[in-house]
Amino acid sequence: MDQPGSPQEPQQAHGHDGLPNCHRHPDRSTGIRCTRCDRPICPECMISASVGFQCPDCVRTGGGSGPAPRASAPRTIVGGTVTADPRLVTKILLGLNVAVFVAVLLNEKYSGGWLVERLDMLGLAFDPGQLQLVGVAHGEWYRLLTAVFLHQQFAHIGFNMLSLWWLGPPLEAALGRLRYTALYLLAGLGGSALSYLVTAQNQPSLGASGAIFGLLGATAVLMRRLQYDMKPVLILLGINLAFTFLWPNIAWQAHVGGLVVGAAVAFGMVHAPRQHRTLVHVGTCAVTLLAIVVVVWVRTVQLLG
Repeated sequence: MDQPGSPQEPQQAHGHDGLPNCHRHPDRSTGIRCTRCDRPICPECMISASVGFQCPDCVRTGGGSGPAPRASAPRTIVGGTVTADPRLVTKILLGLNVAVFVAVLLNEKYSGGWLVERLDMLGLAFDPGQLQLVGVAHGEWYRLLTAVFLHQQFAHIGFNMLSLWWLGPPLEAALGRLRYTALYLLAGLGGSALSYLVTAQNQPSLGASGAIFGLLGATAVLMRRLQYDMKPVLILLGINLAFTFLWPNIAWQAHVGGLVVGAAVAFGMVHAPRQHRTLVHVGTCAVTLLAIVVVVWVRTVQLLG
């Protein structure tokens, strides 16, 4: 019988935390193994099966017994479609943020900077140029979403986009493109809604931080579901929350709102029972969106009442 470390079966590499490394991504340690071949697999490689998770190789080959049947098409941990590029949506979101940032810079240089005033998160205020009410309470609900893609400073967009590139791809791979997109947008809207609810009516805010905190909350939920070591993500979350409340001129409301919504949506996705998975996912997103709408409606009544 071959022994570990022999030429026929090389010893499995381990990371600094003592866990084996994914056989397809040697730089990623993992505590999950394929139920067919027993090789270590990371979240990006995990494909939900009737029992446990399988690696893409076993799904494609049917465990060595020829091509897998159509019913065994690769799926993510929550039932999404496994794609060739698990970073596509993240790239699109990053591109949209950068494109809007360039538009803001050009607008400030050549047109007086009116673009930010039309797209940032603002509850209710007077337009200084026309002395008329503007903002979400006045019917400009699009600000709840456009503010999520809006930045004015290089440091602000740089930090948010680095965080998006670091947190986004693993979540996109685990959730699938559609669910990942829904989570990102709902987290961004959740951050805007809480800002609208508790900040001064004439206090503008902008940035993707609410959506980024939503990805951070979703990452914590996913790692908990996979029984990973929670210390790294909890430390990161603690550091970010400390900066949120201690650093001046940061809209903590958007951060907290995005974090809560991202964690709640992710919880509904990763813990949904397999037989009713799609229904639970749609219901989770619908209930979350309804809660956001209720918050916006309540605040609008307060401001206009």
